[in-house]
Amino acid sequence: MLNVYLSGEIHTDWREQIIDGAQGLDITFNSPVTDHAASDDCGVAILGEEPNKYWHDHKGAMVNAIRTRKGISDADVVVVRFGDKYKQWNAAFDAGYAAALGKSIIVLHGPEHQHALKEVDAAALAVAEKPAQVVEILRYVLTGALPG
Repeated sequence: MLNVYLSGEIHTDWREQIIDGAQGLDITFNSPVTDHAASDDCGVAILGEEPNKYWHDHKGAMVNAIRTRKGISDADVVVVRFGDKYKQWNAAFDAGYAAALGKSIIVLHGPEHQHALKEVDAAALAVAEKPAQVVEILRYVLTGALPG
């Protein structure tokens, strides 16, 4: 059994592509909450309203960190996706946290982010450009089988 944490951008279906592609493999997937509004508002929804946006965001970040830390700590492999449209500072933080814990990291991003993410890439054991490549890495890790 492999426990894989899927961190990073939430605006595309990359997680579903990996999960669907890994059908039949002995993998459990976990991730942060990918409903953007729920993630942003979880702190105030649970702990009470905040009139100041800083404290609103801070409460949400702290509550989300409980889930994120647990997911990364329990993971055998952490996949960190950096999307094209937004700068995912939280994804970079997750990659650093996973590296500090000695986790196996697969970074997923396009070639346009190669320079900006060179330090994150250097901490990873693999840097992929497509979700299908992540699936093939996971398949290889579990079975030793190469694509095709």
